Amino acid sequence: MSVSELDDSGEGKGKKKRGRPGKQGAASKKARRSPVDKGGRRANGVAHQNGEGTDPSTLFEVVKQGKSAMQSVIDDWIESYKQDRDLALLDLINFFIHCSGCKGTVRIEMFRNMQNAEIIRKMTEEFDEDSGDYPLTMAGPQWKKFRYNFCEFIMVLVRQCQYSIIYDEYMMDTVISLLTGLSDSQVRAFRHTSTLAAMKLMTALVNVALNLSINQDNTQRQYEAERNKVAGKRANEKLELLLEKRKELQENQDEIENMMNSIFKGIFVHRYRDAIAEIRAICIEEIGVWMKLYSDAFLNDSYLKYVGWTLHDRQGEVRLKCLKALQTLYTNRELYPKLELFTNRFKDRIVSMTLDKEYDVAVEAIRLVTLILHGSEDALSNEDCENVYHLVYSAHRPVAVAAGEFLHRKLFSRHDPQAEEALAKRRGRNSPNGNLIRMLVLFFLESELHEHAAYLVDSLWDSSQDLLKDWDCMVELLLEDPLQGEEVLGDRHESALIELMVCTIRQAAEAHPPVGRGTGKRVLTAKEKKTQIDDKNRLTEHLIVALPMLLSKYQTDAEKVANLLQVPQYFDLEVYSSGRMEKHLDALLKQIRVVVDKHTEMEVLEACSKTYSILCSEEYTIMNRVDIARSQLIDELMDRFAHSVEDLLQEGDEADDDDIYNVLSTLKKLTAFHNAHDLTKWDLFKNCYRLLKMGIEQGSMPEQIAVQALQCSHYSILWQLVKITEGCQSKDDLVALRRVVKSFLAVCQQCLSNVNTPVKEQAFMLLCDLLMIFSHQLVTGGRDALQPLVFNPDSTLQNELLNFVLDHVFIDQDDENQSMEGDEEDEANKIEALHKRRNLLAAFSKLIIYDIVDMPAAADIFKQYMKYYNDYGDIIKETLSKARQMDKIQCAKTLILNCCRSWLWILNLLQRSSLMLQIFNLDGIEFAFKVPNPKGPEYPPPNLAFLEVLLNTLRMFYVHSYLEKFMTEYMMERREDVWLPLIAYRNSLLTGGDDDRLSVTTGASSTSKASTVRSKRGRPPQHKRRPEGRIKPLMFHGSWVMRNDTIQTPGALHTPQLTSTALRENPRQAADHIPDQDSSEPGSEPDYMHKYGIKFIVSLKCVISFRRGLMEDDAEPIFEDVMMSSRGQLEDMNEEFEDTMVIDLPASRNRRERAELRPDFFDSTAIMEDDAVSAPLRY
Repeated sequence: MSVSELDDSGEGKGKKKRGRPGKQGAASKKARRSPVDKGGRRANGVAHQNGEGTDPSTLFEVVKQGKSAMQSVIDDWIESYKQDRDLALLDLINFFIHCSGCKGTVRIEMFRNMQNAEIIRKMTEEFDEDSGDYPLTMAGPQWKKFRYNFCEFIMVLVRQCQYSIIYDEYMMDTVISLLTGLSDSQVRAFRHTSTLAAMKLMTALVNVALNLSINQDNTQRQYEAERNKVAGKRANEKLELLLEKRKELQENQDEIENMMNSIFKGIFVHRYRDAIAEIRAICIEEIGVWMKLYSDAFLNDSYLKYVGWTLHDRQGEVRLKCLKALQTLYTNRELYPKLELFTNRFKDRIVSMTLDKEYDVAVEAIRLVTLILHGSEDALSNEDCENVYHLVYSAHRPVAVAAGEFLHRKLFSRHDPQAEEALAKRRGRNSPNGNLIRMLVLFFLESELHEHAAYLVDSLWDSSQDLLKDWDCMVELLLEDPLQGEEVLGDRHESALIELMVCTIRQAAEAHPPVGRGTGKRVLTAKEKKTQIDDKNRLTEHLIVALPMLLSKYQTDAEKVANLLQVPQYFDLEVYSSGRMEKHLDALLKQIRVVVDKHTEMEVLEACSKTYSILCSEEYTIMNRVDIARSQLIDELMDRFAHSVEDLLQEGDEADDDDIYNVLSTLKKLTAFHNAHDLTKWDLFKNCYRLLKMGIEQGSMPEQIAVQALQCSHYSILWQLVKITEGCQSKDDLVALRRVVKSFLAVCQQCLSNVNTPVKEQAFMLLCDLLMIFSHQLVTGGRDALQPLVFNPDSTLQNELLNFVLDHVFIDQDDENQSMEGDEEDEANKIEALHKRRNLLAAFSKLIIYDIVDMPAAADIFKQYMKYYNDYGDIIKETLSKARQMDKIQCAKTLILNCCRSWLWILNLLQRSSLMLQIFNLDGIEFAFKVPNPKGPEYPPPNLAFLEVLLNTLRMFYVHSYLEKFMTEYMMERREDVWLPLIAYRNSLLTGGDDDRLSVTTGASSTSKASTVRSKRGRPPQHKRRPEGRIKPLMFHGSWVMRNDTIQTPGALHTPQLTSTALRENPRQAADHIPDQDSSEPGSEPDYMHKYGIKFIVSLKCVISFRRGLMEDDAEPIFEDVMMSSRGQLEDMNEEFEDTMVIDLPASRNRRERAELRPDFFDSTAIMEDDAVSAPLRY
């Protein structure tokens, strides 16, 4: 709607006219006085209007500073309006203009002679476009307060004017007309500010209309009461006054409604779908306020539809405002009948928003669904409820807690608490929550999507604490027989109830969410701390007596016992002594010993070991009693283990299953206890070592015994190290421990070749851990006395560890499935297997990072990055980053070595890193001259062809001196074709560098320096003719590197074109024409070079030629062409891999050159997948 249309829109409405009157209608109004007629009084804002700067007396400055009471400011303005309404309105107009951030000022002549559209156009021209900020979006405490003051100003203005000038058909018409025009502006600041002002103005008018409606009702009642009086008592004058008052109120009501209609149709209808989300949010937030304040007028489908439509808004901020607006309506149950049609229409959308990608929106949607459920039980279907139920297992705690409130209201809220308590007493129960706990267990079992009891308990903790802390009721359900009419708990129900009970105990004792919920343990308030202490005392009181009975009842059930044994760690253990409950402690220890005797599951045994460890804490007086019981148990296990080991060793291959079971069961128990307890005085290592040696010598040791023996020996070594580091280090103790560690490392190394995969994996992990522990880091921190314990792995061990990683970590899923003897793995097993492989890789990576394994071993790890990025990308990336921090030079050499093994990496390294280029050339020169020609010094070295690779990478004078170290005078004088690679490379070094510093160019010649900046529009580089002095790359059909005896100079052929034929056929032909070299021994370096080096050179030349073809006259690397096939796979890596591998360059004359050559070698935009380039060059 245009401003002119709005100004004329009121002509057909009767006596009322909307909009500010134009110049033609001014004759019918009161004559306006000029500022001179006012006796020189300076109206608010005159100084600002005259361009004299910012005056603190202007409305904008007063509201901005916020130091004056808003009501007094408004009263002053009303007084000025009564004296001269034009100047007062001019102040108000400039207030809105300045609040929008506009530097312009509306003058009195503009106000009197120009329409609103012209004024707005003029202010738009004077708007400061240098900055996109304006008061409503500016940061800082002053501007945050400004928004509040701005809204308050508008509300107070209408409230103070509601009995006088609001009905003069001038002030409100002018303001509404101005705000309507501003809200249609293309300038965001005008549109945003005017929309906020209009919506707050509408809210203020709604309050006025509501008051008028109330006054009308009161007046009508008074009139009816007076009229119903008998004729003698009826006061006619009062009736006339009431009629006149009612008529006046009705006229005012009509006037206010006209104003609201103008704002709603002129501003809201257009701005609720504005392109700016914040503007849309303002509209939806305010319409919710109108519906709540004046539901009779606004709570209908004509207005609710706007909120319903906006539920589909693309911005979470707007959807959030919609939900909060609806919450205020559904909270009032009296309004629910008016919302019934809206609920039926938009219920599905609201329920679907519980899965919104914005967590804040999802939380509010769940709360709204809860309010809908509270208003009507039949409003939501079972399917709707199930969509909310599973959110109690969400990792985002606010979502889970909101879903827990919904679940509590739907399933666990008692409808008649008094009746249920009376029923429980009649049945002999102490708690009325029995049925609710049964329902909770049933819900937990039926939640097939998740099985996380701790998450369920945490979700319900805020809404159902009384139910979850009813441990008496839970124990009653587990120990007592069901009464008549009660259903018997099944085995699954009992297991679920025990798991839930343990989770509630943990939540009460620790007072923080489980792992995965929240950012960490927060500091508890004093009230929360007191609640935690009270809960811990109460659960100790309830369960210290019941726990032994529960263990006795379920002592044969491993799952139940493992859960129950977690309970003592949450006890207040001082109660055993202070409450004289030692007999319950003895009963608990007795039951734990029975459990140890009956079970061999590691989960149960570790729970028993942890319980003993907690009860043996020195801070408690019960420590001695528990220590005696523990020692007796270990003595018995050690005697049994020693005898069973002797029997097994004597029988050897003839050992039966009983002998094996006796050794395995006892060893499992001792291993579980050795993890948490110091058992070195029983010398477990000796028998474990004997078992391992027998297994290695005879090869018949069961894998489970070998795994447990390895683990137990590992614990024994660690406990010995702890005793040495914490006590006095005697030389004998150090020698003894070194002997033990050395022998155990040798056993683990031998186990790497075991046929059983679990044994090999266990040995590998223990080797990595022990090499980490007994590395050079052991002597740091002033522990030089431990130097004899330092072990450095030799090259043989390093190679075995590396080969193990390559064979057992970097494997395809199909290969793994075949190695699993054909068993089909479900998704959980695949994830578990991947987790195990990640642990293996992480263990070896730590050895690289801490300089325990030589860094070149990492080359074989780094080259797997692209192929196995999804599984191990984060580990390899972190390893590379840490390795670079440790030694940049060695890390660079490792990456170059990786390039030599996987030539595709050369695309990133050699074009983007000066350090890599320098090292690559120096090492390349050494490689080219390392092996002399067996035919004599007059023949070129066999590896001289590698200089042709270096020729295509860079030209630098810095390397020339290093090259001359390897050249003889005879070589310098040779000009035959057989020495062509050396001549070309040496000439390139002499002509390509201007100083001794490292210079890197990707162009074809020095003339390309004039065109080093690529066009911003992305034009393709123009391929110019090569300089005559430059040697062209050689094709390999007739190259001398293909021959043994007769060496001819090939013709200067063209660079291979970027076609599938050139990339596929030429390397294949080159490889096919390589004859066997009879003069080299198999496995020798010339033989290796002949078999693999030539292929590498061929492949590398094609790739480098391809790169040069793309970037011949352009110094900046271009990656668009080579990234076409891999971009889809690598898009998700962009944000994660920033600033990982930044190479520090030497000093450069060109700052831009330094910026271009600081790459991230693991940047997704610079790495190509294997298949993108390697496929055409496969041999």
